[in-house]
This record gives sequence, structure tokens and C-alpha cells, in this order.
Amino acid sequence: MKNCNLISRNFDLYRIIMKKGIAFLLAITATTLLAAFSRKEKEPETAVTILPSQQRTGDAAKGYQYLITGDFLKSGIPYDFFVMANGKSADNYLNRTGKNANVGFGYNVVTNADSLDIVIPTCMQCHAQVFDGKLYVGLGNAGIDFSDFSKKSKKLSLLKMWQTTAPKKYNAVKDMVKVMTAVNPQMETEVRGVNAADRLAALLVAHRDPKTLAWSDKPLFEIPNLVVPTDVPAWWLLKKKNAMFYNGFGRGDFSRFLMASNLLTVMDSNEAREVDSHFGDVLAYIYSIKPPPYPYEFNKELAEKGKMVFTNNCQRCHGSYGADGEYPNLLIPGNIIGTDSILYTANQQAKQFVDWFNSSWFSQGANPAKLIPFNGYIAPPLDGVWITAPYLHNGSVPTIEAVLNSKLRPAYWSRDFDNPQYDYEHLGWKYEAHDTANGKKVYNTTLPGYGNYGHYFGDGLTNDERKSVIEYLKTL
Repeated sequence: MKNCNLISRNFDLYRIIMKKGIAFLLAITATTLLAAFSRKEKEPETAVTILPSQQRTGDAAKGYQYLITGDFLKSGIPYDFFVMANGKSADNYLNRTGKNANVGFGYNVVTNADSLDIVIPTCMQCHAQVFDGKLYVGLGNAGIDFSDFSKKSKKLSLLKMWQTTAPKKYNAVKDMVKVMTAVNPQMETEVRGVNAADRLAALLVAHRDPKTLAWSDKPLFEIPNLVVPTDVPAWWLLKKKNAMFYNGFGRGDFSRFLMASNLLTVMDSNEAREVDSHFGDVLAYIYSIKPPPYPYEFNKELAEKGKMVFTNNCQRCHGSYGADGEYPNLLIPGNIIGTDSILYTANQQAKQFVDWFNSSWFSQGANPAKLIPFNGYIAPPLDGVWITAPYLHNGSVPTIEAVLNSKLRPAYWSRDFDNPQYDYEHLGWKYEAHDTANGKKVYNTTLPGYGNYGHYFGDGLTNDERKSVIEYLKTL
């Protein structure tokens, strides 16, 4: 049976190469070369269970308030300039008062040490999304744009002019300007809708002393040039998981990882310690978030059939659901899952990054965190999966239907970001398939890190079985 499965996987790979052509073969070659330089140990042969670690407790209500009003960044754009450049937000999804009502859910207005109101970016930029006119806090933002930093660079140039004309305003924003000037040119993704947070983390720590967190204009170490895309996982899944990030290398105190966005403008470890003191509450809030229920009627009889198919084919990795549900917290080796490996080989196993973190302030004290790389990915919980398109760790597959049937995965595809439309039947974004790539408007799965291959487990199901599984997933 093992040999039959191996032959089947090899045939699938051959079929996809023939379908997608030489560009796909080059992407696979790039993946293999990066893996060869990054890995030090042989890939495990079987799934590995992640054991739980002690987490901080806190007050969920306080954590929510800190997320939507807190000053976890101490440097930002003066409020009057922000409003002049962007206008006042027409939507107050978070029902905030005062100046916070005017800046949109992805920003907070806080008062700095010079009593100046400044606007700071928040976690909600990546971890909240407006979906069919409603804001879902905890839903990964599938509309974010890391593909073009030209406008941001122009704004940074304007802010630098304040050095002589408005020194108080410049003092408020200088730390952010300094950091963004260094990292923005190295952050661009190949398409809109994918996230470059891993890249940002690597760039930030390359410029910071691991113990004091002080900024260095010159990078302390080199990092790979490749910007590897990810799709932002839903926050409500974290309560089930024993490790953070797609390859499960975030171990220990989750709050330490959550507050690491403070690295964007942090002055020193004393400031980091103050911000860290709030993130037990933030974690408590994240644990309180529930997945949104599917908003339409579904076929209950078909869903029951789908539950049986899911139990027999998917439950071992993705867990069971309901009152007695259990999630196994399994790391699946790359040679089993077969999905694009560049995230864990190039990004999440970069030795200099892992060594920095594991010897840094984040790994010290009463609530330490640690990075433990793995050649593979976590099989995630599927609560609320109906709303979390696109799929796979890099957002390369637009619908669940295509996750379960690899023949339907487009090599090149695009979706409407200005007027996004959701496919509630097949669960995912309505999209247009293309014959070739077209710049950054089309998702190009032949690029290294953007591959849509792997996770072929649904290919062995019949069409009726796949339809029933999709109906069951609407119930989670």
C-alpha cells in the first residue's frame, strides 16, 4: 500500500508538471535547492504530536480594549496629517468614540510622551476583515496589499521633511519612518491578498539587538532575498493549537509572539516589557472569539453523509467537531503533505532568525517563547473554514472545492478586490482563471513559494463524496 501511495503521488506530480509546463518545474527546482541549503535533518516519516505549553491567563474585555485603543506602538503619524492624507473613515465598525472613530479599524489614535495624538497601525490590519459588509475580528485579512509600496514610500518622503519644518511632529514619527524606510523596499509580494508578515519579522530582528532590542541601521545578519507569502490564519483557531505558525515552530508563551509587532517601533526591552504586560489579556480575548456560523441554509442530509466521509478520511489530521470534538495537534511532514515547502525551508528555518529569537529577550523571563523548526506543516483546525478563503498556507487555492479536487486548481487566477464576491456553494472566492500570469494582478502558482500543489487527499474521493464534505464543512 505504501508503494502504491508513492506511485500515485509521483503520477500526480508528473501530471501537474505536464499541465503547468516548464515554469512549474523551475519552481519545484527552486524549492528543492532552497530545501537542500536549509535543512539539516532528514524529514520525519510520520506525523508528530505537538504537546501543550503553559499559557498566561487574562481579562478578555481588557484585551479587546487594548487591541482597539492601546498604545502598543509608541511612534506613529500625527493625527492631523493622517486625516489630511487619508480623510476620515466613513465606517466605524468597532463603535469607537473620539478620534478613534475617524481612522478605521486597522489603526488606533494614542497620545505620545509629548502629548501629541498619533495614529498607529494595529493587529487588526492583518487579523480583521470586512466580509459582506460586516467586520469579523479574528478573520485573516485576505484583501491586504503587500504588492506595491510605492505610495507608502512617497508618504515617508513627505514625513522626513518635518525634520526642519515641524520637529515635534517629526519626533513623533521618526522611529516608524526609520524602520519603514529600511524594510519597505524588501517587503513586496508578487500578488495582492497574501501576507508578508514572516518577511517583516525577519527584517525587523535583523536590525535589532536580541537582548536590548535597540535598533541598528546596519543589519546584524543577512536574510534570504525571497519574500514568501502566507495566508493569515483565523484567530479563533488558536485556542485549539499547541503551537503557533504554519509549521508549528512557535512554542512556549503565545503572548510573546502576539506582542512581537511591537518590534516595529520599540525603543528597548523596557518598553517591550510594558507592552508584554497587556498581552495575557489580549490572548484571553483571542481565545474568546468564536467562528462565525455559515449564514445560509445547507443540506442537512448531505452534511450528515459528509460527516461520515470526513471522519473516515480527514479526521485523523484535522480533528473531530461538536461537543465531544478533539483536535490532535499534528505536524505533518512535508513529504506527506506535499505542499509548497519554501515557507518552512526558507523563512521558518533560517538559522540566523531562529538563533536570534531563541537567544533574545523573547525567550527570557517567566513567560519565555521559543522557535522549534519542523519540515512540514500543522494540519489546522477547520472551525469556520467556510469563511477563510483562499486556502493552503500561501493562499494559492481560491476554494475548498479545489482543495478537495486538485484538477480544479487554476495555475493563474485573479479575484475582484474592489467588489469581492464569495462563492457560498463551493466555499471560496469567485475568481477568473487565466492562461498566463499578468503582473501582480494574477496569482501565479508557478512562482517559488506560491505553489498550489500538494494536499491531494481529496483526489481519491468521488464527486458526490466531495460535495457532501463541503456541505459538512459549512456546519463547523
